[in-house]
Amino acid sequence: MTHTQIPRISGVLRSPITFSVLAGLVIGALFLVGTGADPFTAYGAVLTGSLGADGIGSTLSTGTSVLGMALALAIPLRAGLINLGGDGQMVLGGITAAVTGLYSPLPAPLTVALALLAGMAAGAAYAALAALCENSLGVPLLVSSLLLSYPAVSLASYLARYPLKEPGSSLPQTRAMPNGVALPAFGDSTVTIGLLLVVLAAAAYWFTDKRTAFGYEIRMTGLNSRFAAYAGVERRGLTLKLMSVSGALAGLVGAIGVLSFPYRFVDGSLTAPGYTWTGLTAALLAAAAPLGTVVASFFFAVLAVGGLAMERTTEVPRELTQVLQAIVIVFLAARLRFPSGWFRRRSQTTSQESPQEIGAA
Repeated sequence: MTHTQIPRISGVLRSPITFSVLAGLVIGALFLVGTGADPFTAYGAVLTGSLGADGIGSTLSTGTSVLGMALALAIPLRAGLINLGGDGQMVLGGITAAVTGLYSPLPAPLTVALALLAGMAAGAAYAALAALCENSLGVPLLVSSLLLSYPAVSLASYLARYPLKEPGSSLPQTRAMPNGVALPAFGDSTVTIGLLLVVLAAAAYWFTDKRTAFGYEIRMTGLNSRFAAYAGVERRGLTLKLMSVSGALAGLVGAIGVLSFPYRFVDGSLTAPGYTWTGLTAALLAAAAPLGTVVASFFFAVLAVGGLAMERTTEVPRELTQVLQAIVIVFLAARLRFPSGWFRRRSQTTSQESPQEIGAA
């Protein structure tokens, strides 16, 4: 290990993110001990239930929605903007994709593409409305994005329960998509190419963030909005652009959900799992960094799916995984970290021993 690698590893180990995750796992273990469960058995059940042969498909399916929403919320968060309207934008994208899929006269493959684009357009337009409320009316983005979610969710619920409701069904759901109007799946699993679309979105976010002037403007605005304004970054235009992209990604997640099993819009199916808030948690944990957001999203998808396996194996409620998420965010907000002396002493010891090990070799 080189001398330059040691400080990097030390910095990663000392970061508030590492401390928050480890603290959450330790406190979760204490909760498990308090309930009489074995922490090693419980955590082992989480890993095997989410990453084993029987659970990896569910983890990737869940991860598609979690990562999509995490990216949707991380993009404006990178500039210091918080979009709390993910539920409304996602649901509006889903119901728009459902309407497009049901009534499009185009062949099935073109209908799928059109439904995805329509869902993204609906989400982008609705998120842009929240940005316009802040830019033109002075309504804070936190408030406008959150409150606009409720009419969108209510509208989608009305459409699924009345005009688009499947005849003869007691469930609040639309009619099934026509034959062929569905995203291709990988084998017999529930994982669709929607996962690839979300991964491509993550790659585009990384490239924009690291390799373009626009990405630099976003980061600069998030670090110091006043300095960014003095440097010529137009705040209103940036807010509108970022919220539109954010809403488009949220709408894409909704469209993917409708074009995947059970191939229809089911009232509550997109909001009940809490993808928006899990995605926001992942974005906060990663400080909206592109690669960190991907890793954090996968981590929370593992917790969500593995929690069910833990409940079956140890009879510990899966809500414990939600407690772990909350603990991680609390510690992250406190910005706690391991004392620097712990890793500095270890780094010095390693650097002193390395020449002896090299000479012995």
